[in-house]
Amino acid sequence: MILQELISNINKSVDNLELSIARKYIEENIEILKENKTLLNSNSRELLVFISNRQKDGYEQLTRNELMIIHAINTNATKFDLRELKKLVKENAMLLVKKDVFDFLNADAKVILEGMKAINQ
Repeated sequence: MILQELISNINKSVDNLELSIARKYIEENIEILKENKTLLNSNSRELLVFISNRQKDGYEQLTRNELMIIHAINTNATKFDLRELKKLVKENAMLLVKKDVFDFLNADAKVILEGMKAINQ
């Protein structure tokens, strides 16, 4: 993809609030964009800085499947369905070890999982 086309697509995606599309463009071309970040508009530049800082800090992007599991955990915690919640935690214990999972959990899930000793705050 040509640099001007890439920057145009990122700026357009950010302006249309299609941040997941913009994030994918940025992650795939982060080194090129760091060198040419002055060509991005201000919101796109902030997204680039945010993504690059998270990568430096060791945060890995969650996959779609992992996000669906987190959504299921949040839903079951809200419904207080402990049986299903325990099953999800048992099957996906390594997911709860990741740094950025805590940011995606709702308040109910955080309280229940802390009580179960599945996560540490």
